[in-house]
Amino acid sequence: MSLNLEDVARIALLSRIELSVAEREATRDQLNGILGFIEQLQAVDTTDIEPMAHAVDVVQRLRPDAVTETDRRADFQAVAPETEAGLYLVPRVVE
Repeated sequence: MSLNLEDVARIALLSRIELSVAEREATRDQLNGILGFIEQLQAVDTTDIEPMAHAVDVVQRLRPDAVTETDRRADFQAVAPETEAGLYLVPRVVE
């Protein structure tokens, strides 16, 4: 696929970008280069290639999923102005 100057002008209009004639020509060349590269990628035979999540097969180191803090909820709620059934009560702001 190859774009012409009218295609670039329409894309610029839809994008709300003002381009001069020289900028349209440069943009056309850049977009045609990108489209050419995409055509090259699509021409590669990938039928026997297994999809990958990442280009490098590495394993991420994870920390153990263990509780490191003690439960201090009762301490925090003891200094709160109002609590009920383990919840903080706040004044109503929407009528």
